[in-house]
Amino acid sequence: MSFIRNRVWLVFALAGVSGAVGSGQQSYLLRSPDGRIEVRIRAGERLAYDIAVRGRTVMENSTASIRIDGARLGVGIKVRGAKERSHDAVLEPQVKLKAARIREHYNELRIEAEGGLAVTFRAYNEGAAYRLETALPSQRVKVFDEEASFRFAEDFDVYYPAEESFFSHNERTYARRRLSSIAPGTLATLPVVVDAGGVKLALAEAWIEDYPGLWFRGTGGKGLDAAFPPYPRKESLRGDRDFRVVEAEDFIAGTRGTRTYPWRLVAVAEKDGDLLTNPLVWLLQKPTEIPDAGWIRPGKVAWDWWNALNLYGVDFRSGVNTASYKYFIDFAAKYGLEYIVLDEGWYKLGNVLEVVPDVNIGEITSYAAQKKVGVILWVVWKTLADQMQAALDQYAKWGVKGIKVDFMQRDDQKVVNFLQDLAREAAKRKMLVDFHGVQRTALMTRTWPNIISNEGVKGLEWSKWSAEIQPSHTAMLPFTRMFIGPMDFTPGAMRNAARGSFAALFQTPMSMGTRCHQLAMYAVYESPLQMLSDSPSNYLREPEAMEFLAPVPTVWDETVVLDSSLGEYVAVARRHGRQWYVGVMTNWTPRELELRFDFLPQGQFAMTSYEDGVNAHRVGSDYRMKKGKVNRQSVVKVRLAPGGGWAARITP
Repeated sequence: MSFIRNRVWLVFALAGVSGAVGSGQQSYLLRSPDGRIEVRIRAGERLAYDIAVRGRTVMENSTASIRIDGARLGVGIKVRGAKERSHDAVLEPQVKLKAARIREHYNELRIEAEGGLAVTFRAYNEGAAYRLETALPSQRVKVFDEEASFRFAEDFDVYYPAEESFFSHNERTYARRRLSSIAPGTLATLPVVVDAGGVKLALAEAWIEDYPGLWFRGTGGKGLDAAFPPYPRKESLRGDRDFRVVEAEDFIAGTRGTRTYPWRLVAVAEKDGDLLTNPLVWLLQKPTEIPDAGWIRPGKVAWDWWNALNLYGVDFRSGVNTASYKYFIDFAAKYGLEYIVLDEGWYKLGNVLEVVPDVNIGEITSYAAQKKVGVILWVVWKTLADQMQAALDQYAKWGVKGIKVDFMQRDDQKVVNFLQDLAREAAKRKMLVDFHGVQRTALMTRTWPNIISNEGVKGLEWSKWSAEIQPSHTAMLPFTRMFIGPMDFTPGAMRNAARGSFAALFQTPMSMGTRCHQLAMYAVYESPLQMLSDSPSNYLREPEAMEFLAPVPTVWDETVVLDSSLGEYVAVARRHGRQWYVGVMTNWTPRELELRFDFLPQGQFAMTSYEDGVNAHRVGSDYRMKKGKVNRQSVVKVRLAPGGGWAARITP
C-alpha cells in the first residue's frame, strides 16, 4: 500500500444555506481531500445526508437520530453552530496489519445543535463517516434506540451476511442479493458490502465502547437500518459456554449522558481491490491504550484442535497430554514458529484453573521457554469472566503468552464491556488475546493491539463438519469480512480435495480447493497471529511447503493489490522488510492471470513459487515448486486450477 508523503491541503466547501422559509433547515457540503467523495448534509426536521462519488449520488436521504430517556435527538434540529477543520498526518501502527505507515487525511464538519446534540461528519479519500455526541445534564442515561438508516440511490445488489438472531458466532457467508429482496427485520453482521453500480460501499462501525454492536436489518426496499442487541435483563447459562439473554430490557445501553457514540462509516472502493487496502475502520478506532507495545509479538502458531492432535511416527499416545504438546513445541522450534495453542481439553470445563491430570502446564511452559516458543491457552469466556483475576494471575505465573477466548456469541453492551475489560487486564500482564466466537473485537485492534487476531469468520474449522468452506467462499472473504479487521481463518490444510472429492471428516479433516489455494492464504489473509492448522506430522512430510510456511510473516510493511474481482479471484503482493510474498486465489473457475511485478524495487530478486500441478483439478494436493529470478520488468503468467492458487516468496 502506498501513501502520498507530501502534505496537500484542499479547501472543501462548507455552506450553511437556509431552506424554505420557516423550515429552519441548514445544508452543508463536505468533500474528501481529493474531491471525489461528497457528503451532502441537512439539519432541520431531520438529520439527513447523501453521499456522491465523482458527482454520482450513491446514497440519499440517509438519516440518523438517537432516543435517550424519552427524547428523540436528531429530529427538529436547531443548529447553534458549525465548525470545519482539516487533518493530515501519517500514523505508524503498533501492529503492522497492512502497512508500516498509514495516511490519515480527512476534512471534518462538526454541527452543534440545541438540546445537547452534536454530530461530526468526516470525508476521507477512502470514504465517509459520522458519529453522534451528547452533552446532557444527567450523569447516567438510557439509550432506548439509535436510528442509523442507510438509504441508497437505487435498488443495488448487496453482499449480505444474514443472521438468524443476535446470539451468534458471526460466522456467515456473504450472499449476493438485491436490497429489496431482504425481508424487513432480516439481520446481518458486519460488514455489508453494496455494489452501487461499479462502486463498492462497505458499511461498518468503529470506536465501539460501552455500547452494543451495530447490526443491520433489511427494510424490503432500497435501504438498510441499524439494529442493536438490547441490554440483558436476565441471562441463562447452558453447559459452560452458551450464556443466553432470556429476558431483555427495553433499552440498548445505560451510559454516560456526555459522550461520543461509535462511528458509522461507509467506505468507498472504486476498484474491488481497494476493499483490501482501505484503512478506514482502523483509522476511526480509538487510539491505543497500550503506549508501550514493544512486547507484542505477532507470529505463527502450531494449533492442535483442527487436526484433532493426529500425531504419528511417535513413541507416545497422542492426545491432550504433556508429551503431545512437547512434540508441538519441537515442531514450532524447528521451523521458527512463535507459538503453540493448547485448545479445548487442557482444563476441566467449568474451571479454568483446574488442569486435567495428563497435562502439566508448568512443564510445558518451561519446555517451551527453553525452545523460545510461546504458549497460548484456549478458554471459554464465561468461565474466564467468573475467574478473571485469579486465572490471569496464574497464567502469568506459568509464563503463558496469550489466551484464546471463545464462545461469546453476543455483543450487547454488557459483553462489549467484558471484551474491553479482558483486553485491558491481559495487557497489564503482557498477554495477547485471540478472540473467537465474536466479531466485534476486530474493531478494537488499534485501541488494544494485544488483540492479536479475531474470528467472527466462517473459517476452516467448518470443513470438519460441512461442505460450505468452498473456494467461492474463501475468495470472497478478502473483500468482505477482512475489511473490518484481522480474521483468524486458521489456514494451512495439507489434505486438499479437488471439486467432487471432498468429505467432511471431523477427526481427519481436509480442505476444499488446492494446496496452493491454502498456501496463498498466508499472503492474502490478514492475521497477526496466523495458525498452521494441520498436524505437525503432516507438515514434516511436506518440506517444500514448509519452505514457504516457515518464513512467511504475519505483519506487513506494504500491501499492493495486483488484480482482483470481488468473490472471483484476488492477487496480492505484500512486503515485509526487503522480502515480498505474493498470494493468488480463485474460486471454482480456472483462470490465467498475468501479474506485473513493477511493485518491486530496482534489482534482481530470487523467487520461489508454488503453482497448481497439472492434475490439481483431480488431486488437490498436486503442486509444483519452482525457483527462478524476477525483477520489476517481469510479467509472470499464473495458471490456476479450479479452486486453485499460487504463492511466491521473493527475496533480494
